[in-house]
Amino acid sequence: MKPCRSRRFLAAALPAFVTVIATGCGDPGGSSSPPAAVTAPAGRTSYPLTFDNCGTRVTFQRPPQHVLILNGTSVGEVESFILLGLGTGILANAQSYGVSDDPSMIAKIKALPTGGLTMNKNFDVPAEQVLKLKPDLVVSTWSGGFDAKRGFATREQLAAAGITSLVNPVNCAMGKPEATPEEQRAYRNQSINSSLEFISLLGRVFDVRERASDLIGKLRARVEAVQTRVAGLPTKKVLIAYPGMAVMNAEGLPAVMTGGIYDDVIKAAGGVNAFAGQTSDMTRTLNKEQLATAEVDVLVVGLFTPDENGDEEAAKLFAAYPYWAASKSKTYTVVSDGVYLGPLNAWAVEKITKVVHPGD
Repeated sequence: MKPCRSRRFLAAALPAFVTVIATGCGDPGGSSSPPAAVTAPAGRTSYPLTFDNCGTRVTFQRPPQHVLILNGTSVGEVESFILLGLGTGILANAQSYGVSDDPSMIAKIKALPTGGLTMNKNFDVPAEQVLKLKPDLVVSTWSGGFDAKRGFATREQLAAAGITSLVNPVNCAMGKPEATPEEQRAYRNQSINSSLEFISLLGRVFDVRERASDLIGKLRARVEAVQTRVAGLPTKKVLIAYPGMAVMNAEGLPAVMTGGIYDDVIKAAGGVNAFAGQTSDMTRTLNKEQLATAEVDVLVVGLFTPDENGDEEAAKLFAAYPYWAASKSKTYTVVSDGVYLGPLNAWAVEKITKVVHPGD
């Protein structure tokens, strides 16, 4: 498996990738519920375990033992497996960025088996390879991971072969034309809470509820500690920009992330998104004048590939946009996967708050 490293990859995978990045974009204000709302009930899972997942009824007779994690240009699902200690049950993993806000995660992901699989032109595992591998569970970050038009195995095909499929529930509407209003609402309003909900789901499916509850508690406590420290302090305008994703913008500008989980991470760190309230289309349509005249007190440089240098990218942006307050004060930090849907949001919150409220 090759990580998502090149601009050529990003351009080729753009239809799926833009959808993934836009996941967090939606209603102004971002957060739909506080992290404390998520719990993982104690006790053992009773099998067979049956529930609805994005409109598909799934049943687990026992904890899965041979899991395939599809790419979907995500990394949050495999990181959740790793933090829950479920790595030994992964038959093949297709998720990897090669850069992380938790540096130890890079080697842990790299150590996972890839099953000798190769990507198709839509940069995920084609149907024939999935079926030949014979996993007992296939996990996708989005409903589009089971789209036959993209060359992927459908959930019906997998079920016929005795393979259970699972979509990260908050992304049900992603790649699902017939998504319900509830699914669309959850998709628009992703938050830190959404990242914790997937951990809770894995706790149920794999009968590690106590482990999931402990992990959720620790991650939630880290975010809440920051929220408590910055409560009542003046907010600053924060811009999250990914130079390595410039292909997403019509003018080749850095991909600027707004809405949903991005706003929630910034809010938890004591800031407010410089483009709060913008629609999910803003990443594509943003022009240089809008970017140059934005109020930016703090720059957050996002890294998408391991060959990017955050300090160098920050210097380039400061030179290109000298009127930002952040450019004049040289106030910035560097993140990667911690602002996405996934278990590392606490890492990003802690990094960002150090420059939003240093010394407070």
